[in-house]
Amino acid sequence: MLSKKIAALCAVSIGVLTSAWADVGWPEKEELKFGFIKLTDMAPLAIAYEKGFFEDEGLYVELEAQANWKVLLDRVITGELDGAHMLAGQPLAATIGYGTEAHIITPFSMDLNGNGITVSNDVWQDMLPYIEKLDDGRPVHPIPASALKPVVDAYTAEGKPFNMGMVFPVSTHNYELRYWLAAGGIHPGYYAPHQGDTTGQLQADVLLSVTPPPQMPATLEAGTIYGYCVGEPWNQQAVFKGIGVPVITDYEIWKNNPEKVFGITAEFAEAYPNTTIRLTKALIRAAKWLDENNNANRPEAVEILSQSYYVGADYDVIANSMTGTFEYEKGDVRSVPDFNVFFRYNATYPYYSDAIWYLTQMRRWGQISEPKTDDWYFETAEKVYRPDIYAAAARALLEEGDFVASEFPDFETETGFKPPQNEFIDGITFDGRQPVNYLRQFDIGLTDETL
Repeated sequence: MLSKKIAALCAVSIGVLTSAWADVGWPEKEELKFGFIKLTDMAPLAIAYEKGFFEDEGLYVELEAQANWKVLLDRVITGELDGAHMLAGQPLAATIGYGTEAHIITPFSMDLNGNGITVSNDVWQDMLPYIEKLDDGRPVHPIPASALKPVVDAYTAEGKPFNMGMVFPVSTHNYELRYWLAAGGIHPGYYAPHQGDTTGQLQADVLLSVTPPPQMPATLEAGTIYGYCVGEPWNQQAVFKGIGVPVITDYEIWKNNPEKVFGITAEFAEAYPNTTIRLTKALIRAAKWLDENNNANRPEAVEILSQSYYVGADYDVIANSMTGTFEYEKGDVRSVPDFNVFFRYNATYPYYSDAIWYLTQMRRWGQISEPKTDDWYFETAEKVYRPDIYAAAARALLEEGDFVASEFPDFETETGFKPPQNEFIDGITFDGRQPVNYLRQFDIGLTDETL
């Protein structure tokens, strides 16, 4: 049950804005530099820039692609970047001291869904005998990892490690890939930072390692890895190049899962409260533009993202997922209208329960070495996810008349916790109010023990 302590925190931080966020004055810092990685879910930043939403808030923004997620985070911490498109796990990991320690917060969730898991053509052929088929011969989706298990077992019997790629140790991609594998009876391995082991490969059936997103297809083609989990357009790129087959999307692993966030340091938010609210306003406007009128603006968004400065992939590759479809095998194009969600379903709201899910996965796989109490999860989420800032930005937009109240949560009653979610591939229900009990439901993963 949600503790009285965290319930009180929710009421204070969401329902009643503190004086620091009550009024939106002119930005204290007008010239800003934001970082991003070349993925389609950086779209709110590109749209806020290209459509003048930042300038409408008196902000003059430079967007700059970063080499990888570590460089991006380090540059936010040092102040070389004022903020960035981040993996949802990065602000949480930094704040609890896993990796580089710094207090990073997020006032804005950038999207839902958007990732996929792709395997090589050879692995796909090996999986086919274990996959259920439709009458027309196409695979039944979602494809469980149990169809991959005999393939992994065969590699193990031959003494060959089965290598797969993900983008960063605290990425959604790492946790989604691990979730899918474990749901199919494949152990993805543990971390043990208290023992000096950060490989994440202890007791593993499949060896996961980091590969930067744009390099995923080439690494797969070279045979260094046999599959990967990544955001778009790098699953669709494998299809277009004819080198791999996406087997499942993250929408099928966890329906409408939270993806990236916009991260800034706590010091930035404290020093520049008006700037923080205004940049959040611009991002909310961009997210709405991306989803409004049943995704009518997506073709224009794809044109923008296909520029080399942003994502730099071909229009058709980006459009394959951004416009509501997804291609599995070449020619097997299926309707997935919610593959990328930027605004609907309160996608932009920084829910505490989203933060808690990521923290449970850090614990499940050993990145958090020791068991924690429910209150620890609640308090950590409240340090990092900042719905109070979001609410200030949303209320300002409502006053300006560009939005209606139904487009946002009810800030007077919102607790920051979604209702229990049961649309996971393994059928296990996640209730953010009971993280410890949630972890105890899994057959594979740490619960009350230290590795």
